Amino acid sequence: MSAKKIVQDFYKSDALIDAKVMAEYLHPEVILEWNSTKGFLKLGYDEIISLTENMSKAYIRSKARINPIIVEKNMVSLRFSHYVKTFENPREEMLLAHFFVIWEIKDDKLFRGYQMSQIS
Repeated sequence: MSAKKIVQDFYKSDALIDAKVMAEYLHPEVILEWNSTKGFLKLGYDEIISLTENMSKAYIRSKARINPIIVEKNMVSLRFSHYVKTFENPREEMLLAHFFVIWEIKDDKLFRGYQMSQIS
C-alpha cells in the first residue's frame, strides 16, 4: 500500500477515538513529536494509545478534513482540521483544532510523526 493511502485511510478511520483502530496503524516503535498551543509532547506507542482512549471518553464521532496532502517517497505531509461530536451534544459537530503533520511510513505503519496544532 502506498504511504499516501495509509495516511488517508488512517485519518478517514475512527483511529483518533478508537484505540483498537489506532493500534492497527501504529508502528511498535512510533514516536510523535507534537508542538501544540499548550506545549511540546513526545509520545510513544503507549502514550498515543492512552491519548486515544481518553479521547473516546469525551467524543462519539471524529472527522478529519484534509487539505492539502503532499507525498515524497515514504513521507506524507498534510494539513487537517479535526471535528468532533460530544456525548453531551451528539448532533453538533465542533471544530476541535487545526493540525499540520508530517508522517514517515515504515513497514506500512505510522513510524515518525512531527505535528503542530492550534486549538480552534
